[in-house]
Amino acid sequence: MSALLTGLDWLSRAVEPTELRLAVTVAAVGLLLVSLFGYRRVQRWITERSRPLYGDIVAFTLLTGACLLSLAIVVGVWGQTSELQSIYAERGLGGEVIARAIVSFILLVATYIFVRFLKRVLDEVLGSATAVTDHQREITHRMTQVLVWSVSLVVVLGVWIDDLGGLLVGAGFLGIVVGMAARQTLGTVLAGFVLMFARPFEIGDWIVVEDEEGLVTDISIVNTRIKSFDGEYIMIPNDVIASSTVTNRSRRGRLRVEIDVGVDYDADVERAADLVEGVLSDLDRALDAPAPQVVSKEFGDSSVVLGARFWIDKPSSRRRWQARTAAINAIKREFDEEGVDIPYPQRELSSRERTDVRLETPRGTVDGDDSNSESEDGNGESREYRMSQPEDH
Repeated sequence: MSALLTGLDWLSRAVEPTELRLAVTVAAVGLLLVSLFGYRRVQRWITERSRPLYGDIVAFTLLTGACLLSLAIVVGVWGQTSELQSIYAERGLGGEVIARAIVSFILLVATYIFVRFLKRVLDEVLGSATAVTDHQREITHRMTQVLVWSVSLVVVLGVWIDDLGGLLVGAGFLGIVVGMAARQTLGTVLAGFVLMFARPFEIGDWIVVEDEEGLVTDISIVNTRIKSFDGEYIMIPNDVIASSTVTNRSRRGRLRVEIDVGVDYDADVERAADLVEGVLSDLDRALDAPAPQVVSKEFGDSSVVLGARFWIDKPSSRRRWQARTAAINAIKREFDEEGVDIPYPQRELSSRERTDVRLETPRGTVDGDDSNSESEDGNGESREYRMSQPEDH
């Protein structure tokens, strides 16, 4: 190292005028900037003509070499090698330290290249799988990147620290303390990873979570954002979603719409059902398969209730309400043309001439016909009950 610093002294002697030193410094900085902005083009050019791994190695070597060369030129031109030599002597930087620094540098470079290579492998393997989304591929790459860099940093620390076990134990205790202090946040993050890989819904799906309903706009590690049909943006923590019932109405690409139709008791129910089924079959938004269906659901208070069911594709809130509106209007027109009545709810009020009221007492039953009755409780006390009957109408 000392010999290398001494070798840079000839630059300060060769370039003595200040103007020339400034020019050389600008040229060195320009070389660095050209390398920073041009190494990706070199990498792309090599990747197109050979393996991507070779492009990564050449690009990283070019960038690292340009940085070291520019630094050496600037230090040598301005005669700062003596300062570096004094620092080198004062700190006692021997060959062992230089060897560790070189090994650490090589490990970091190898990790960088390996991470890029691993990203390409994951893209090729997961890119052909239709069940894996782009978001999941990105998450997989990020997790792999964190794992590889963590292992690499532990190895680098092992190069510089002899007793690495104590440091890891301390880091473990620190992780436990942080985990206990932020257990709810960690639970939310873990729930976010589960949602990303379980795929109960994706961005753009129409979902219902408890009382919230809308379109998914974003899925992050911490929360999920949905846009309601009222134009509101709702942010739901992932742990809430993981512990709640989630209804995904866009999952299968189709949705069943059901409308309750009341038919008068005097009408022919089977004929009314055939009319409704014919109307549903002629709807533009109704799918042919599964075919529309009409079932008798119940005896209502004033009508026989029919369930008109049909399916729509590309489910959304707008398409569902448009389909319901079109079906209701078409059924109403058909019933009017065919003379099928849709009855109004009816209530019949009547009165009784005499109401028989019976009162349960501790000693028995008292008929409501007695206006005054007495009973004796357990304490020997007498109680009087007065009952009034409704007047005859």
